[in-house]
Amino acid sequence: MSKQSTQDQDYAGIDFRTNGFERGEYDNCTFNNCTLASVSLTGSTFVECKFVNCDLSMAILQDASFRDVTFRNCKILGARFDECSKFLLAFRFESCIINFSSFYRLKLKGTSFKDCKLQEAEFIETDLTNAKFDDCDLLGARFENTLLEGADLRTAYNYSMDPERNHLTKAKFSLSGVVGLLDKYKIKIE
Repeated sequence: MSKQSTQDQDYAGIDFRTNGFERGEYDNCTFNNCTLASVSLTGSTFVECKFVNCDLSMAILQDASFRDVTFRNCKILGARFDECSKFLLAFRFESCIINFSSFYRLKLKGTSFKDCKLQEAEFIETDLTNAKFDDCDLLGARFENTLLEGADLRTAYNYSMDPERNHLTKAKFSLSGVVGLLDKYKIKIE
């Protein structure tokens, strides 16, 4: 079964839960104010697409491809990004709520998270080399055996990570953020 191929299309205000989502290849498309919550995006490919003001909470992402995709002002609760196709995976997030989502074992080198809520997100064994967490809330986010070399967390907050169980060479932290690295030792800085 061949997938549909769509280029330069704008989708606005569509509730794909009731209208159905057609599996396919989307190139340079914009999804604006669309609802994709719990919708299956399985096997679809998104290249240079934008999702703006969309709800992708609990969307089924198995084998979905995201290549140079921007998510802006989106609600993406409980997303299993770890089930996406790893081939050429590249995305950026701006002003999104990505709580309870999983990035387990993904290679997200240079990924940008700007003004996002990533509460309870899973970054276990994730490669976040040179990633940037600009003004992001990481309350309860799990970092274990995570590669954060050169990552910028200077304006991130509410994170807690064990420096002995993560790779932090050349990572950047603010002085106030260092507290999140000391949680394991129960050191308090006032």
